[in-house]
Amino acid sequence: MSEFFATYQTPIIFLHVLSAVIWVGGMIAMRFAAHYSFAALEAPQRLARTAHALRNLFMMVVPFVLLLLLTALIMAVGMGLHHGELKLIAFAKEGIWSVMALNLGAMIYRRKKAQRLIDAGEFSSAAPLLGLIGRVMVPVNIALGIVAIFLGVMLGH
Repeated sequence: MSEFFATYQTPIIFLHVLSAVIWVGGMIAMRFAAHYSFAALEAPQRLARTAHALRNLFMMVVPFVLLLLLTALIMAVGMGLHHGELKLIAFAKEGIWSVMALNLGAMIYRRKKAQRLIDAGEFSSAAPLLGLIGRVMVPVNIALGIVAIFLGVMLGH
């Protein structure tokens, strides 16, 4: 794996950074741009548009999350990050991305559940499901993603 990483280091690191930027950047755009636009809409339409936008975001980022995982594994093994002096940073970064992926899975589940409620006209039941995603779950992933990106920069030095 070390030889593979040495041969393809630049594209692997590029894909890793690109994946992180798309995942974290997509959440930032959703939270700080789209969120406020949706807030101006009336409840039924706001919920439907929010659920639709989250679906699109999740469909876009999931492949990049998988690519991020793959490139992280290649880099960790190829660079020997689990055995060197930077192993604590590497483990911390892996832990953060793991928590973020679990949180993403929970957001996808909540959005699907909210969509079923919206389709059934049960808007008052769907609102708290989507509300928690926007108020808590996305901001948590944004903060964790920023920390993970910073740790990645530390690993690169």
